[in-house]
Amino acid sequence: MTTQFFASQCVEMTVPQESVPIQHYLRQPERIVYAIADLNRIQQVTQKRFRLKMNPLHFMSLTFQPTVDLEVWAESDATVHLRSVGCEIIGLDYINQRFALQLTGKLHPWDDQGVTKLTGRADLTVKVDVPLPFSLTPKPILETTGNGLLKSVLVRIKQTLMHQLLLDYRQWARNGTQTNIYTQHQAPGAPATYI
Repeated sequence: MTTQFFASQCVEMTVPQESVPIQHYLRQPERIVYAIADLNRIQQVTQKRFRLKMNPLHFMSLTFQPTVDLEVWAESDATVHLRSVGCEIIGLDYINQRFALQLTGKLHPWDDQGVTKLTGRADLTVKVDVPLPFSLTPKPILETTGNGLLKSVLVRIKQTLMHQLLLDYRQWARNGTQTNIYTQHQAPGAPATYI
C-alpha cells in the first residue's frame, strides 16, 4: 500500500544589525546547510550539493536512517533555495526501494520598516510502499503517525536554523567574514541536537 506523508513549517526571524548586511552572508548558501545540521552529518559533494545523514527515525516499530542529497543555491536578491535531489535509506533495502523523499525550502530577507527579517518555508513529502504488517493499519492512523514524524523533523530543523543561522551570521560579520564554518558551531564534546 503506497502512502504519502506531508509536513510544512514556516519561519520568520528578526536579524540583528551587524556591520555587514545579511544579504552578503546569504549569498554563500552553503552556510545555510551547515546551520541546519550537525557538521559531522554533512558531506559536501560539489559546490552546491551536500549529503546529509539524518538522525535515525522511528515509525511505528521501524527504525531507519535516511541519507538525503541536498542542492542549495542563492539568487541575486539573496533568496536561498534548498531542495532534495536524492535519498537513500540505510539498512532497510525493502524500504529503500519503495521510498521517495522530497524536501524543498526557501529563505529570503526583507525590510520591515528599517528592520531586516528573514522569512522561510520548508515542505517535506514522503511516499512509501508500506510493508506488511504495517499496511494492515488503517490508513488514517498511518497518515497521522507519518505526518507527525515529518512535522517533528521540520520542527527540529527550524529550531536549529533559528539559533545557528543568526549565531553564525553574527560571528561571520564580526570576524571580518573569515570565520571557519567547520569549527564554530559546536564546542568540542557538546552533544549534537540537530536533525
